Amino acid sequence: MKFLPTLVFSLLTAAQLVQPALAADKASAQTAAIDWRKDNNVEAAFAAAKAANKPLFLYWGAVWCPPCNQVKATIFNRQEFIDKSRHFIPVYLDGDSPGAQKYAAQFKVRGYPTMILFRPDGTELTRLPGEVDSERYLQVLTLALNSAAPVSETLKLALAGGKTLKADDWSLLADYSWDDPQQKLVPQKDIAATLSKLAELAPAGLNATRLYLKSLYAQAGVKNAALDKAHATDKLIKALSDVKVARDNLDLVAGSAAELTEFLTASGSDSRHKLVTAWNAALQKLADDQSISKTDRLGAVVAEIALAKLDGGKPTPTLQKEVQKRVGSIEQATTDSYERQSVVSSAAYALGNAGLLDDSDNLLKAELKRSHSPYYFMSTLGSNAKKRGDKAGAVNWYEQAYNASKGPATRLQWGSNYVVSLVDLTPADAPRIEKAVSSVFDEAGKTDTAFYERNRAYLEKMGKKLVEWNKDGKNQPVFAKVKSQLDGICNKLPSGDPQKASCQGLLKG
Repeated sequence: MKFLPTLVFSLLTAAQLVQPALAADKASAQTAAIDWRKDNNVEAAFAAAKAANKPLFLYWGAVWCPPCNQVKATIFNRQEFIDKSRHFIPVYLDGDSPGAQKYAAQFKVRGYPTMILFRPDGTELTRLPGEVDSERYLQVLTLALNSAAPVSETLKLALAGGKTLKADDWSLLADYSWDDPQQKLVPQKDIAATLSKLAELAPAGLNATRLYLKSLYAQAGVKNAALDKAHATDKLIKALSDVKVARDNLDLVAGSAAELTEFLTASGSDSRHKLVTAWNAALQKLADDQSISKTDRLGAVVAEIALAKLDGGKPTPTLQKEVQKRVGSIEQATTDSYERQSVVSSAAYALGNAGLLDDSDNLLKAELKRSHSPYYFMSTLGSNAKKRGDKAGAVNWYEQAYNASKGPATRLQWGSNYVVSLVDLTPADAPRIEKAVSSVFDEAGKTDTAFYERNRAYLEKMGKKLVEWNKDGKNQPVFAKVKSQLDGICNKLPSGDPQKASCQGLLKG
């Protein structure tokens, strides 16, 4: 029998309906207090930065993106950030704005949100972490604004021994956005080794601990990593048991807990039991900590669920009730429209992962009426239906999400995802697949930057799936039609346009 707290899904009173609008107006007013440049003319923004001898702050995001809305609700609306924005040229680049995806290719930004601080001359100073709490973010921003050298130069000095570096320099390295696949400091294959080296060289303290934790996460993704796992487990347990260390590294403690536990310890071992116990204790403290954001508290809950599912386990009824209680309390306390986009996303994910799919659905369906980007939640409803084995229900939600999505880049992303889902879940429905692909290609043909950056990545994913679907020519009639449509789009691109090669290779396998 499902335990469903009435406060989660009860009908809102008239007063409660008014609160989100008031909170949204307040958040919008605070965000508007920042003199954002939204003209999509980044060249002019850099010219202004150079003329004023000010750094340039580039924010790359999207209206629907939950982490972007989290940043708006917890960082951009803070008076301290607004005050600091007077010292740089703030540029707001939405992924759906004209030319945005071309700029994304230029600056190597893909994931939402990405925030980069540049020198007036265009040199990249650092990439700011979007996953840390607001206090830490503002500390990193202050250090970056006061830094005379870009983080790339600081890294060289650190790897050479770091004798001339100050604590602030090590802080910038510890808080750099290393998990950004587009970062340009070191090749992706060298990140784990680089972080391990930095952790060894950094003076003992919070920066060294943070670098070490980041190195563990990076090494978890490396095959045959040379690591003393028993020693690493002991160090990790010590870090998790320190309340201040766990709080200062909440983004790492609540991120990939199960994956790192699985990497470091053997199934059923005493070391795994000890690590899981230490991790759950730290996560529960974070989930209760009122000083951190609601989304981060829910992130701790999600990590608890993931740990419970290790070794083929599943959340206990006790944990499920705890998840429902925390989700209900946090969701009801969230009135800001930006924050709700982030909180409801995390809450629904937590409920779904805990095996409470009906609760997750109820929360999402209620939010469709309130959200400024309901199509995001429609996609999650599709994911829930897929978990149930309801293939027809899943593709119908994915179709609704695509139809409701807004913005050229967003529509290409949602359309590509819809096609991929159709091929995965209903591969025999060739007419529906043809109609969906044709619609996506039609939109691509009307979008100037359809084959740049995020757009290109999603279209390539869709193209790969279609090539697999037509393996051995089993769906050749439909494949030939959409290939012909794509060829028409590619042929219209100028020969010197870098998009042309991407377009032509989309369905070549």
